[in-house]
Amino acid sequence: MTNDTAWSKFWSLDPTVTFLNHGSFGACPIPVLQVQQELRDRLERQPLHFFGREWEGLLDQARRELAAFVGADPEELAFVPNATTGVNTVLRSLLPQFGPGDELLTTNHEYNACRNGLNFVAEQTGATVVVAEVPFPIADPDQVVEAVLARASSRTRLALVDHVSSQTALIFPLAELVGQLADRGIPTLVDGAHAPGMIPLNLSAIGAAYYTGNCHKWLCAPKGAAFLYVPPDRQGTLRPLTISHGANSPRRDRSFFHLEFDWTGTGDPTAYLAVPEAIRFLGSLLPGGWPELMASNHDRVLQARQLLSQTLSIPLPAPAEMIGAMATLPLPEGLPESLYEILLEQFQIEVPIIPWTSPHSRLIRISAQIYNQPNQYQHLARSLLQLHQERDFS
Repeated sequence: MTNDTAWSKFWSLDPTVTFLNHGSFGACPIPVLQVQQELRDRLERQPLHFFGREWEGLLDQARRELAAFVGADPEELAFVPNATTGVNTVLRSLLPQFGPGDELLTTNHEYNACRNGLNFVAEQTGATVVVAEVPFPIADPDQVVEAVLARASSRTRLALVDHVSSQTALIFPLAELVGQLADRGIPTLVDGAHAPGMIPLNLSAIGAAYYTGNCHKWLCAPKGAAFLYVPPDRQGTLRPLTISHGANSPRRDRSFFHLEFDWTGTGDPTAYLAVPEAIRFLGSLLPGGWPELMASNHDRVLQARQLLSQTLSIPLPAPAEMIGAMATLPLPEGLPESLYEILLEQFQIEVPIIPWTSPHSRLIRISAQIYNQPNQYQHLARSLLQLHQERDFS
């Protein structure tokens, strides 16, 4: 089927593919990519002038606009390439504080790459990773808080939790979770990879010890743009993964935090510098700006999951309040093992199939961005129903 919509002209996505997986890597609009290319051209025309005289001011401006969008002070933000780097930066910086007998708390919904970072720190220090089993399907956000607090103890030194879980697409009740853990003296590192641009953010109000989020997913910035939020009272213990010139800089006009994180070696900073254009462009698409866009994507994905639920007789696995612009549903038994490949090759549908634990072995996760339309989800529902019926009669 053809997937041209009123909004698809702003993206370079393949029109022959029904793209229902914005959540994995995002998709950057053409106008934002054009701004990034202009910045690259500017850099390459005079690299020494750009890096020596222009880059720092441009980075500061990008940071100010991003800080306003996510509800933080610019002094609390550093750019990093992706949220996985942000998580690893915090974990590696705190590594000397952990030892045998200490516990590092996370959940069974944590993203595999970040869980691997936690495992690495545990292996290096002798600490133990403790996993809170958050149920899915889930009836109420309070179950997240209950599951996490049940595994917290006097030995817990750090909690790594999602804001929006990658596998199950659940919005965790973050402010309450962070507050309850803080009351027990446990700092929280938040993996907010999916949150910026999907749901409203006020990082200062959330109060996490550390928060990292991607700009390339729902904010639709170029790939390689993310941020790490660290309040001033915790910046002294944080160091970037790459130690560079900032470590012994004599400058006093900038914080040590920014001197270290802003320059970790020569690279292409244009993804960071294009973040303000992504904020501006996406915010210009609907009359109500970003609030309307977020609400529209939320409504779109709720309608889509309702369609799949009815078509495949799947009970809705989570309340609407825990859904942003992605939704995950358990798949019924009887669908082919190579379902992802069949959907892509036979039906030209790009949608992730996610392994899960009991009581469901596989999940399907749909995304909703402004370029997605109801007929695309109808195509997915018909295709899944056809495959299920073919198995029933085979």
